[in-house]
Amino acid sequence: MGRNYRLVVFDWDGTLLDSAGAIVACMRAAAIDLDLPPPDEKTARHVIGLGLHDALSQAMPDVPSSEYQRVAERYRHHYLAQDHQLSLFAGARELVEELSQTGCLLGVATGKSRLGLNRALETSGLKRYFHATRCADECSSKPAPDMLRELMDELDTVPDQTLMIGDTIHDLQMAKNAGVGALAVGYGAHSREVLQAERPLGLFDEFAQLTEWLRRHG
Repeated sequence: MGRNYRLVVFDWDGTLLDSAGAIVACMRAAAIDLDLPPPDEKTARHVIGLGLHDALSQAMPDVPSSEYQRVAERYRHHYLAQDHQLSLFAGARELVEELSQTGCLLGVATGKSRLGLNRALETSGLKRYFHATRCADECSSKPAPDMLRELMDELDTVPDQTLMIGDTIHDLQMAKNAGVGALAVGYGAHSREVLQAERPLGLFDEFAQLTEWLRRHG
C-alpha cells in the first residue's frame, strides 16, 4: 500500500465517521427549534460536506440569511449532545493505521469547523496519524480546490501524487478542480448514482472494498 500516492486525503463525515444520519437529524431539529421549515432528508444529505453557512443557504433557501447564525447554534447544540456516540466505519481505523505504517502522508479536508474536527480527531484517537488538515472555516468551502491545494503545498506534494477520498460530489468536484484523482464511497451522504456521474477512479459500497483498492493501486 502507498506505492502510487504520496498523500491520501480523507473527507471526515460520511467517509471515516458514520455521521451522515446524525447531521441530517440535527439540521432538521435545529430548524424545528426555531419554528423554521426543516429541510427534507434528501436536501439535507446533499449539503453534507459543505461549510455550515453554505450548507444552510442551500438546504434552507427560503430562510433569511440573518437566521443562519441562530440555526447554526441550535445545530451545534444538538450535534455536540450526541457526537460522542458516533463511531468510525468498520475498518476505518485499520486502514488509516495501515496507510500510516507505509509512510504515506495523510490529510483531512472537511466541511467541519476547526473546533469540530479537533474534537473528532481527539475522540476517535486518529489525530496522531494525520500530517495536516483543513476545515471549512479556514478555506473556501468545497468544491473550491483551496483545501487540497493548501494541503499539497504544506506537505510538498503535487496533484499526481495526491488522492482524495470522499462520500459526496463536493469532494469529487473539489478533487477535479485541484487536478487530483478521487475515490468515492457510496455508504455515506450521497447516492451511488450521483457519485458515479462524477466519474471517480473507483466507487465502493463497503469500506473493505476501498481498503482492497488501496492495497492494489494506492
